[in-house]
Amino acid sequence: MASRRASSPASPVTITVCSSGGKEGGDGPLRRSIGLTSPVPRHSFSNKPDSPAARPSSCGLSGNGARYCSVAENDESHERTSSDFVRYTVHIPPTPDHQPAPPPEETDEPELQPHRSFISGTIFTGGFNCVTRGHVIECSAESVQVAKSAGLFCKINGCDGEALLKGIKPPCECGFLICKDCYSECAGDGGGLCPGCKEPYGTVIDEEGEGSASEDEGRTLPLTSIAEFNLKSGKRLSMVKSMKAPHQPGEFDHNRWLFETKGTYGYGNAVWPTDGFGGNGAEYKGFEEPPDFEGKCRRPLTRKNAVSQAILSPYRMLIVIRLLALGLFLTWRIRHPNHDAIWLWGMSVACEVWFAFSWLLDQLQKLCPVNRATDLSVLNERFESPSIRNPKGRSDLPGVDVFVSTADPEKEPPLVTANTILSILAVDYPVEKLACYLSDDGGSLLTFEALAETASFARIWVPFCRKHAIEPRNPESYFGQKRDFLKNKVRQDFVRERRKVKREYDEFKVRINSLPESIRRRSDAYNAHEELRSKKKQMEMKDDILEPTEFVKATWMSDGSHWPGTWFSAAPDHSRGDHAGIIQVMLVPPNPEPVMGNVEQESFNLINTTDVDIRLPMLVYVSREKRPGYDHNKKAGAMNALVRTSAIMSNGPFVLNLDCDHYIYNSLALREGMCFMLDRGGDRICYVQFPQRFDGIDPSDRYANNNLVFFDVTMRAMDGLQGPMYVGTGCIFRRTALYGFSPPRATEHHGWFGRKKTKLFLRKPTMGKKHDREEKDIILPPIADDENDELDIESALLPKRFGSSATLAASIPIAEYQGRLLQDMPGVRQGRPAGSLAVPREPLDAATVAEAISVVSCFYEDKTEWGQRVGWIYGSVTEDVVTGYRMHNRGWRSIYCVTKRDAFRGTAPINLTDRLHQVLRWATGSVEIFFSQNNAIFASRRMKFLQRVAYFNCGIYPFTSIFLLVYCILPAISLFTGQFIVQSLSVTFLILLLAITITLCLLALLEIKWSGITLHEWWRNEQFWLIGGTSAHPAAVLQGLLKVIAGVDISFTLTSKPATDDDAAAFAELYVVKWSFLMVPPITIMMMNMIAIAVGTARAMYSQFPQWSRLLGGVSFSLWVLCHLYPFAKGLMGRRGKVPTIVFIWSGLLSSIISLLWVYISPPAGGRRDYMSFQFP
Repeated sequence: MASRRASSPASPVTITVCSSGGKEGGDGPLRRSIGLTSPVPRHSFSNKPDSPAARPSSCGLSGNGARYCSVAENDESHERTSSDFVRYTVHIPPTPDHQPAPPPEETDEPELQPHRSFISGTIFTGGFNCVTRGHVIECSAESVQVAKSAGLFCKINGCDGEALLKGIKPPCECGFLICKDCYSECAGDGGGLCPGCKEPYGTVIDEEGEGSASEDEGRTLPLTSIAEFNLKSGKRLSMVKSMKAPHQPGEFDHNRWLFETKGTYGYGNAVWPTDGFGGNGAEYKGFEEPPDFEGKCRRPLTRKNAVSQAILSPYRMLIVIRLLALGLFLTWRIRHPNHDAIWLWGMSVACEVWFAFSWLLDQLQKLCPVNRATDLSVLNERFESPSIRNPKGRSDLPGVDVFVSTADPEKEPPLVTANTILSILAVDYPVEKLACYLSDDGGSLLTFEALAETASFARIWVPFCRKHAIEPRNPESYFGQKRDFLKNKVRQDFVRERRKVKREYDEFKVRINSLPESIRRRSDAYNAHEELRSKKKQMEMKDDILEPTEFVKATWMSDGSHWPGTWFSAAPDHSRGDHAGIIQVMLVPPNPEPVMGNVEQESFNLINTTDVDIRLPMLVYVSREKRPGYDHNKKAGAMNALVRTSAIMSNGPFVLNLDCDHYIYNSLALREGMCFMLDRGGDRICYVQFPQRFDGIDPSDRYANNNLVFFDVTMRAMDGLQGPMYVGTGCIFRRTALYGFSPPRATEHHGWFGRKKTKLFLRKPTMGKKHDREEKDIILPPIADDENDELDIESALLPKRFGSSATLAASIPIAEYQGRLLQDMPGVRQGRPAGSLAVPREPLDAATVAEAISVVSCFYEDKTEWGQRVGWIYGSVTEDVVTGYRMHNRGWRSIYCVTKRDAFRGTAPINLTDRLHQVLRWATGSVEIFFSQNNAIFASRRMKFLQRVAYFNCGIYPFTSIFLLVYCILPAISLFTGQFIVQSLSVTFLILLLAITITLCLLALLEIKWSGITLHEWWRNEQFWLIGGTSAHPAAVLQGLLKVIAGVDISFTLTSKPATDDDAAAFAELYVVKWSFLMVPPITIMMMNMIAIAVGTARAMYSQFPQWSRLLGGVSFSLWVLCHLYPFAKGLMGRRGKVPTIVFIWSGLLSSIISLLWVYISPPAGGRRDYMSFQFP
């Protein structure tokens, strides 16, 4: 018997095993109490007279097998027998599954309350040349935490009475739960049958309830099952032997044995589940059915589904056919020049060669599209179900830190940010494993107080979402849906509670929208008071009253103190680029156990939360320090500050990055991403990228805002290579990948197209396991750029790389360990034990927050590798693409997760000018990448060849605009001059042109088939490709060259986000025409082609020898250009069909000048007159 002597951190457990004879009847209860075997007689090693070995014991015999003894004092009345035994004293240290019970005074919740309220009610500030301070304010209130224990109920249909348990077991060995009343009816006088296994009950419990302790000891209990015996003894028996009946009839009833005990035939074979059937000694959970062998045998978390070969094979074949057709077409064009217009022929051939090259780059990355699926039931079973190491069934999922970034509350309204935060706090993920960080790069008091209001409203919104399974969990999006909100709702109180929450949300919006005016009036009142005090002090000092008083207009917080961030009136240390670092914990880390609402609180709550977990995830406001003279690196710098802050405060091994206008649309999105990270091979995944989906797009998607060809075709195809690019939002990162470490395994690609592969093992296997390697596998340390990636964590954590914070350095190996796979998975060389993360998080204290203040200081990154190798990479407008490229270059893989229900949704600029500026920023970043060391030409051998092609195409695509501009002007020039790009429209030219066009259309249809997009979406993408290629992309090439050659810095403004979801207000932005220089080139092209069509048609009609073939070719060419520019022309008209006058003036002037110059330089044949010549006098 095992008896715990003390509840110390390493309490000894005394186990005594003896070998003796005894009565058979005494073996039953003893086996239940101990369950350890000793196959051979042993001698005692204890010489103490008062030890358990020297005191009288009672032993029982169970055949020739093991003997069991109990040394409990209440067993001394048993018959004494002679025995030889040995005593073992085992010290069991505290583990996540074996926590010693603390003294009652240490677990009192009120004692923890002052500590938590101090952290949540204190705003911490600090930075360069200033002391870290903690200012106590009242910004949030603690949630009421009341525990509710769940009971076990009767399984008889129609009965919900409390189950009757004998000790910790039901009255029948099959485990069927039954209440006392139902048990009395079924058992009767002892001949009744159990409703679960249809076997008679062994003993009848009297009507009065449980008997005395002495009666329980004297009662004969049924023996334990084979399964339970093997679990306790550590053995596996393959023979079936009945333990209930000593004498069996002639034929053994195997079917009866299946339900005779909890042990079933075949226990211990390859696919038998090791959990269940009594929970391996854990708390009993109820009646258990026979195991499902197919469902329990290591089902994968994810599945990779290749595109059907019936679609993919013709798709690849058409690519080859079109490539051959392009080759033949270009060969024919080069060998048949147009001698009458050699300049026209030369420009057209150069453009066509580049277009063929660009098309090939675009198609090579689409050769291997894949689809992926996840199984969330397996995730729940593997990480959130009771097991030996996790008997309480706590969540063993790793922690996730969510980063939300905002910079300007005027262009990014606080209400939009608040809805994003609410969707994060209500996500379906273990509350204690989630932390949300808001980065306010503007240091605005408006954002700070809006977040405090959001934390307050979250106490109503989050329980409401959990109780009624609300989707989506963004209140603005949910209440704005135009559908039946009663669908699939079964609770009777749903309508009443929804109405209350809707009214509370409307009041919440009013409070958020009134915050700017409220803060301004408050600040004005305090400033007026301070001004009066200054004047009064000046009068007391008898100074000149006419002189102006020294007074600074500050921005004031609600508690009457100065806001340490940016003021409305800029002042030293309080401007947008000069303010202290600020950290405020709005919501403290929750308790590890669920906290349910109680009946007493129903009168104070809007909704009934008696059976709802009311805990909220940790919520932190962060504003990094900014000082003049320090480069803040825009969004990348803000993200790196959050990485360091979260590493100290929560240290989740995974990080989710969201823009302030992108909210969680699918509450299971985090679980979907974790399926890839925690499945076999997940330790090589650096990030899981989700597609971007948008709300508020006009139904026709005029400017291709959804960008489905990129997100559903290109990104899905890159998933079949080494993984998709990082697109800036909606991405779950592995923290160690952000730290610049290499994956545990990588593959180097050598030879032509990377066909020769060499496997690299960059992490040594641990846990004492032996692994078999193939002959070609080699173990090498990281090379080239990764030569500093030693697997000895201590040697990598140098201050030169991560900075001077010892706490940050110590958190890195912890994050690496928590992000590992389970070690019992097949093929895992370096894993963690199951249940190792089912432990409570350490509480926050003031010292931890003060350390977090130090790592967001403006000078922390000096002389470190932050932004160069660690974290988000600096030096580019598109820091997201560069960051993902660096990870792939080290050998990491990424995953593209397309969920059935959109994971995230955001807003997109539907105004033409805003959309062009967005494309301009992306294209400028690509030009920067092309002229930097991040060009895919210089990629390492750990990147696949086709992945290099994809990144190279990402950097070179803006240069296509140069050739596209020329090619769109060629039809107008052709019509003006009467020439064409070919000498004549021969049959060979038309056949090759027809083949290229048909194959392009067939490829588009197959892409639509395997990607799931529509033909309308594909055509919109083609139209905007030409619009962007003639407007934003040429400007991006010019700006990129200026930055590379002349060092001219490029600055972009934030895109404005709409603060309302009202259709009329949202679509009103679609028709607003804002002047931009980007509009001039496409308007010029349109006017030139329209004028050219008129000129060419008139010339052919009034010519003596009209050349209709050339006219047909030129007009068709011009119409092709105009069809692509139709959405642009429609956007210029606005709602009322008006175009700014300046647009007409510039476009008409440019088109007239170009047309006249061209006619003068190269007039039609026989059209030159003497007055067209120019001679000097």
